Amino acid sequence: MGTVHVVGSGLAGLSAAVALVQRGQRVVLHEAAKQAGGRCRSYYDPALGLTIDNGNHLLLSGNADTLDFLRVVGAPADALSGPDEAVFDFADLKSGERWQLRPNAGRLPWWVLSPDRRVPGTRARDYLAPLGILMAAAGQRDGQGGTIGAHMRCEGPLYDRLWHPVLLAALNTDPRESDVGLAAKILRETLGAGGQACRPLVAVGGLSAALVDPAIRYLEAQGSEIRFGRRLRALGLGRGRVDRLDFSDGPSVLGPDDSIVLALPPWVAAELLPDLPTPREYRSIVNAHFALAPKPGSPLFLGVVNGLTEWLFAYPDRYSVTISGADRLLDVPREDLAREIWGEIAQLGNLARELPSWQIVKEKRATFAATPAEAARRARAETAYDNLVLAGDWTATGLPSTIEGAIRSGRTAARALACGAARTRGAA
Repeated sequence: MGTVHVVGSGLAGLSAAVALVQRGQRVVLHEAAKQAGGRCRSYYDPALGLTIDNGNHLLLSGNADTLDFLRVVGAPADALSGPDEAVFDFADLKSGERWQLRPNAGRLPWWVLSPDRRVPGTRARDYLAPLGILMAAAGQRDGQGGTIGAHMRCEGPLYDRLWHPVLLAALNTDPRESDVGLAAKILRETLGAGGQACRPLVAVGGLSAALVDPAIRYLEAQGSEIRFGRRLRALGLGRGRVDRLDFSDGPSVLGPDDSIVLALPPWVAAELLPDLPTPREYRSIVNAHFALAPKPGSPLFLGVVNGLTEWLFAYPDRYSVTISGADRLLDVPREDLAREIWGEIAQLGNLARELPSWQIVKEKRATFAATPAEAARRARAETAYDNLVLAGDWTATGLPSTIEGAIRSGRTAARALACGAARTRGAA
């Protein structure tokens, strides 16, 4: 049995490495940076004097691959925090209204019949709107089901107060132009599966403590080798297989039984494999952090409508805000953004308007654009090379760019290598 070289230690690479170790493989993990985690990690920010995540992430109890990953790597029991049931707090900055969305546990959605469980100003029959998305996705061919806007009415109180914020957060693309198949997959695995799959979960102690550090410890305990500061410059492409990895500190020649999981961002993977289909358009995310401990009783996270703020997280030592599909904000001065966002937080929490220590993080290429055209450009795990597979939330997972999608892609890559090895043995 040869060595599997996993290139990239974001969640996709970590997931692939863990799945391979479970299968008894020898794994060497290569990472260009000095730490693991990629776009889902924690770091100390001197402007705040706090450790923050490079992006706020909300998980759900229906994210089965993520939860199983946490179990396998031995993550702390309190790695993810959240309410005991599916409860989502919302606030309307314009009207001042507040409400809770509370789906019931079972698959039969009787909660829409209860006015105190649904969005104010909506009727039970309004919640049938996503059926158009599900029907369109079920009938799509070749992955082309069109946009959400072509199959669902994207206006009205329920859209403005529920479907738009939820779908925008999940897809990081204006729902009107987003791929209907991706939206349908989200709905089936969350609201469509009942409230037991919708319980919100947050890594209050940080993404690294919850997901990354336990995975690294697990891999090291299983004898895997982890090499930081190794940037892959090129692949030595032979006849039907990769025979060399050219790193910044020198080449690594592969043996006949060695293989590779390439778990890199799509633009990097495309440079290494010029014929590889990858998404070409991306959408940004803006995160804002404010060094002020939230008031006792503040909801762990709050959906906000009619404001610049979209999702407000109340961590023990700070307020953090996430704004999706934020290309329009990339050129706005950071201090202007901080003042506007803090003004909204102050209004929501009845706080002093004086701006506390703050940090604005603009991630220009946070996710691929979840349009039908870009979704169709996602590559499968298998490649034209027998010993090379792909992982990453941009690959064809069926999900948008999410933690669940990244972890699922790593597991898919590990299975693809195992199936390829089995076919090779059978041919021999």
